[in-house]
Amino acid sequence: MEEQLKDILVRGTAWGGKIRVFAARTTNIVEELRRRHDSFPTATAALGRTLSVGAMMGAMLKGKERLTIQVKGDGPIGQVVVDANAYGEIRGYVDNPQAHHASNDRGKLDVAGAVGTSGDIYVTKDLGLKEPYRGSVPIISGELAEDFTYYFAVSEQTPSAVGVGVLVENDNSVLHAGGYIVQLMPGLTDEEITRLEQAVAKMPAVTTLLAQGQTPEELLKWLVGDDLVIHDTMPLVFKCQCSEERVEQTLISLGEAELRLIIEENAQAEVVCHFCNEKYTFGKERLEQLLVQAKPKPVQ
Repeated sequence: MEEQLKDILVRGTAWGGKIRVFAARTTNIVEELRRRHDSFPTATAALGRTLSVGAMMGAMLKGKERLTIQVKGDGPIGQVVVDANAYGEIRGYVDNPQAHHASNDRGKLDVAGAVGTSGDIYVTKDLGLKEPYRGSVPIISGELAEDFTYYFAVSEQTPSAVGVGVLVENDNSVLHAGGYIVQLMPGLTDEEITRLEQAVAKMPAVTTLLAQGQTPEELLKWLVGDDLVIHDTMPLVFKCQCSEERVEQTLISLGEAELRLIIEENAQAEVVCHFCNEKYTFGKERLEQLLVQAKPKPVQ
């Protein structure tokens, strides 16, 4: 695969602040996840589309806020999960990355067939409050761009246009991935809304434009013209939150009885992170050390 440009996200406004815009190139992150999970093309496309939306939704957060997207459809790839935060750090996985699904009747990757056309999309945002924000909508197409357009309109009451795409090479590697979100703010005239709708309808596929070397900023100009003000550009990176210390804490939290059972039956434990597929192996000696920490502390 040719050397890829760095993954970035741009955000800005257009038409006098009456439109809020986001665009992202996520090729390297999607390829990293494809490699880690050895995913097949339709699973890669579903994860990549969801991850691109997650990256842009993460850019709508502030500070230490973070969000999790769960696409729970009735298709063979199972659940799609993406975590993102305001710093451009993203991770994700699908339950069944190697579930095979044939192309659709247009010769394209059948993402709707892989995801399913029945089910729900859940978005959970940790905004630093006592309770996280939770929003959900039913899956309406399974192609995901339409589903997230529906999510913004229904769950966040923000009319939006969402476009995402993933182009996969014959060897299953990711050639291009990315997308855009355009959100309508109050004050748009009917003529401006019609103009935007026509621009969305005429716009080539996201991956077609990325394959031509167009930047995220240029994707947005297809939609809003030259009246585009970019407020900032942010690098996007794959980053998992797992670590050996976190896995140890998880094992300790199982409790004394459960840990003792693992030691007696297996003499070791192997824990695999869903998000990055990293394996953590603990031998008998380390498990016995954790067992000491798992014992209830005497009441003073």
